[in-house]
Amino acid sequence: MNRRTLLTIALFSLTLAATAWGKPDFSGDWKLNTDKSDFGPVPPPTSMTNKIDHADPDLKVATSQSGAQGDMNYEVKYTTDGKEVTNTIGPMEAKSTATWEGDDLNVVTKLETGQGTVSIKGKWSLSADGKTLTQTAHIISPQGEIDIKYVFEKQTK
Repeated sequence: MNRRTLLTIALFSLTLAATAWGKPDFSGDWKLNTDKSDFGPVPPPTSMTNKIDHADPDLKVATSQSGAQGDMNYEVKYTTDGKEVTNTIGPMEAKSTATWEGDDLNVVTKLETGQGTVSIKGKWSLSADGKTLTQTAHIISPQGEIDIKYVFEKQTK
């Protein structure tokens, strides 16, 4: 084979691989690493897990956490194609959109509380080895603005 043929095959293989890889798959059982996370002024949970089922564009997250405010368990659903979805978390209704920006997923949420509107601009990033999920959030509320970073580690069964 000549160089041109080899180059063509190599480029074709890379194109197939890129097509096959597509967007990151966030599916799995994830445990919060509180030491690597940053909660700003918010008290950190003592434990937090996410069970994520992701078959793009559908994304479902079941969260369980414990902390100073007690235990919370809730499930939210998103669609990564930018369609607005409504989730109920406790007594609050949250409206969210999720869109891809490269390999990162941007999740924008607005919810009404007794003290006014809270806006959350989040970003989900998966490490190259698929073992670390980092979720950042910029939260704007009537009380001010804060930034939070959650670092989750994938659990193996």
